[in-house]
Amino acid sequence: MAATQIESLSELKTKVGQEVAAGDWFEVTQERINLFAEATEDRQWIHTDPGRAARESPFGEAIAHGFLTLSLLSELMKRAVSVGGVRMGVNYGLNRVRFVRPVPAGARIRGRFRLAAVAEISGGAQATWGVTVEREGGDRPCCVAEWLVRYYE
Repeated sequence: MAATQIESLSELKTKVGQEVAAGDWFEVTQERINLFAEATEDRQWIHTDPGRAARESPFGEAIAHGFLTLSLLSELMKRAVSVGGVRMGVNYGLNRVRFVRPVPAGARIRGRFRLAAVAEISGGAQATWGVTVEREGGDRPCCVAEWLVRYYE
């Protein structure tokens, strides 16, 4: 599925209050989880030891770090939405994040993006995105977040 193309910040403003896109599925492999553990020094066994996680964890399997799921928002957005007419987009932060359900190693996730607001800023606009990260075959979201992205013309 191709990303939803938004040609300009003017067009982006017309999307406020709408779900703009759902992206393609993205696999969260055990290798990616292990690399994230190394990069962040968070090597807790529920993430990095699938055998032990299967035996001892309440999840019954190894799971991705919540912060790994969160760090994938940029990639999930790239797979879902493209905003044209801007020279760059900058992650400005988050207002709210919840890790509702775990992401098991090997699961496929995707982002759903709802545009909550667009505000003028010097040189561009700030978008407030309501993001839902869902797992293929899951009954509830894995992560919900309110994400601020600044677009500069």
